[in-house]
Amino acid sequence: MRKCLSVIGLCFIASAAAAQQFPFAPPAPGNHVALAQAMPQLARAVLRVYREQDRETYLDNLFRLQMVAGQYSDAGNTIAVLRAPPASNDPPQAAARDAQYEIFARAEARTSRGAISLARAFQAEFGALVRPLDDRTSALVMRLFNGKDTGGLSLLIDQTALHRELASDLARQKGKRAIALADALALIRAYQVDESYRTFMPFAPVLVTEDDNRRYIVWKNVQVRTPDGAIVCAQIVRPRVSGRLPALLEFTVYADPLSTMSEARRSASNGYVGITGFSRGKMCSPDVPVPLEHDGADAAALIDWIAKQPWSDGRVGMFGGSYDGFTQWAAAKHMPKALKAIMPSVATAPGIDMPMEGSVDLSFNFYWPLYVASGHGLDGAAFEDMARWDRLFHDWYVSGRAYRDLSAMAHVANPIWDRWISHPDYDAYWQAMIPDGPEFSRVKIPVLATTGYYDGAELGALYYFGQIDPTPGAEHYLVIGPYTHITGQRGTVNVLGDELSTLPGYKLDPVAKIDMGALRYAWFDYILRHGPKPAILKNTVNYEVMGANAWRHAPSLAAMAGRSLAFHLDAKKNGNAWLLSEGMPEHTGAIAQSVNLADRSDANRKAPGGAILDPALDTWLALEFVSAPFAEPVEVSGLFSGTLRFVTNKRDFDFAIELYELTPDHKYLQFAWYLARASYIADRSHRHLLAPNVPPQLTFHSGRLTAAQFARGSRLVVLLSAVRQPNTEINYGTGKEVARETIADARRPLKVEWSNSSVVDIPVNE
Repeated sequence: MRKCLSVIGLCFIASAAAAQQFPFAPPAPGNHVALAQAMPQLARAVLRVYREQDRETYLDNLFRLQMVAGQYSDAGNTIAVLRAPPASNDPPQAAARDAQYEIFARAEARTSRGAISLARAFQAEFGALVRPLDDRTSALVMRLFNGKDTGGLSLLIDQTALHRELASDLARQKGKRAIALADALALIRAYQVDESYRTFMPFAPVLVTEDDNRRYIVWKNVQVRTPDGAIVCAQIVRPRVSGRLPALLEFTVYADPLSTMSEARRSASNGYVGITGFSRGKMCSPDVPVPLEHDGADAAALIDWIAKQPWSDGRVGMFGGSYDGFTQWAAAKHMPKALKAIMPSVATAPGIDMPMEGSVDLSFNFYWPLYVASGHGLDGAAFEDMARWDRLFHDWYVSGRAYRDLSAMAHVANPIWDRWISHPDYDAYWQAMIPDGPEFSRVKIPVLATTGYYDGAELGALYYFGQIDPTPGAEHYLVIGPYTHITGQRGTVNVLGDELSTLPGYKLDPVAKIDMGALRYAWFDYILRHGPKPAILKNTVNYEVMGANAWRHAPSLAAMAGRSLAFHLDAKKNGNAWLLSEGMPEHTGAIAQSVNLADRSDANRKAPGGAILDPALDTWLALEFVSAPFAEPVEVSGLFSGTLRFVTNKRDFDFAIELYELTPDHKYLQFAWYLARASYIADRSHRHLLAPNVPPQLTFHSGRLTAAQFARGSRLVVLLSAVRQPNTEINYGTGKEVARETIADARRPLKVEWSNSSVVDIPVNE
């Protein structure tokens, strides 16, 4: 007889219903009454047959099925089992998991048993669960109630997004009369999350405030004057303890008190004074909002103010991601005495990776100033209106108008963006915002940078890290893995407290799963409280090797690779592609590339592929080069580089290089890319135009790294493409200011003859 593991009286066995279909016809969109009748029926049908081998997956699905089926007492018990940490390990994150749903399920069960309103029942169950919790666990539970109806940052539960996800899952069932098990579980999950938050969020804010006031001293809208007479606004959360404490500061332009309160509360729950500083002009600051330009000096002024307060021990650490990573480096440019350590995550670098990358302006930066600089708060409606911006960029592309005409075409004043694109060089305007040149040598404080191979701001994060003075013994560290812009700062625990296991098309290695928030407090405890060093920081550069399920550690970025493999862009055909050959080709040759920069026939093109691991590859406007299969597994780790030799008929052009592993089962794993304007490769501060029909030699160094284990039989793929698309400015190659060029400047097609002596150097670790 087969032995099984029993939890709540059920066995975890492989489900015979894996391919089973359940009767389900989705109601018409917007018919909430019909949906509320149909979903419990579906949940009960699935409950009768659902089994799963993996205990955690099973319990997670089970409680959602029970909640949607109306079995609230059972759901509360299931969640309690799921939340119970192992006896030998009791991390607050595990203890906080799905607490919001346990509170809600037990409140619904209490309501069904007696004459009590759901609001009162929720209040009672909230108190019963939350009051006994320690501060660290409570802070994580409170984060689960950060609801918001529109817009929203990554630390907020965006209820509009929950509605969209449910509507999307329902739309996939349109016209069908039955639903498969996997789709049913996904739909039930989306419905359970959306319906739960829709129901309990009206009760939550007052309860969260009551818990905060019991545990902390909270000061909001604290005004601090800067030396130049401006005012910055601060939010302060102090533990209710006596004595002076170190402070942890997040300085941000994202003026959302719910999100920032969540992080300040978490700092306070870990025994620090949690402080959020806002860019001038945001929150209670009466000044005009201007992102980027004043943040370094203003953050330094706020740090000086913090150090003088009676509750401060004179030491300040800074943390935060994206823009809030930038503000740490901006503050470090001024090196206030009280700043003792920073943890910049996915830090963007003005003039380096925003609003341009490789000196090519990226269109999504157009609407960001409208989001953050239209008032003292945030204009979430403007930021979320992607249909508007996609239409704008499409219409601009088709029109052939100058890039700087975007503001006029959008019928909106955007002076900050207009100012940005008037500085195409990395000039004094950008250099004034962050440390420049020798100023990096003054950054002697401990630094822990985090980013990801799929982080849009990886370029900026690694730029900063690469500029730090590599003094022996310096406490400078990098943690990097297969993370995105969100997971590179949050880790693989999402805003709902769930662990993320996949990227689009790609399943994460188990060891890649990490909680960056937990690492944050371990880091500052190590620096400010003489705690143990976080275990992951075994060397300066700490990186996860995709496919190897292993962390590696190196003393520098360069030391990640033991050697490099030189691949030449061979003029020989390799099937439908060109050969990527190791060693110099036997005969001199060239590959011709021609792109009509005036062509707009691709304006509505749907690109194939796009996932990180995908069976399709988009080769539009690109030359594809494919290597021979690797005879043995090889670890590609580090920054790739190369030397390009060519002849062109233009004075300038923009291009991209993308690297892929072509797996033996014919899937493409993207692992690094490089975008550049040819005239800025040698010097981003000064443009050096090409001489038409004169062969230059451009040596490039990618600012994005990767670490991936290539399987035996895999091939390396290099895509070399010209850039002509709606989402970036278009360089027509005249040598004029690119933002002023129009389609009339296209004239003859761009022609490039790539010499087969061009080489791409791939770093490998042996």
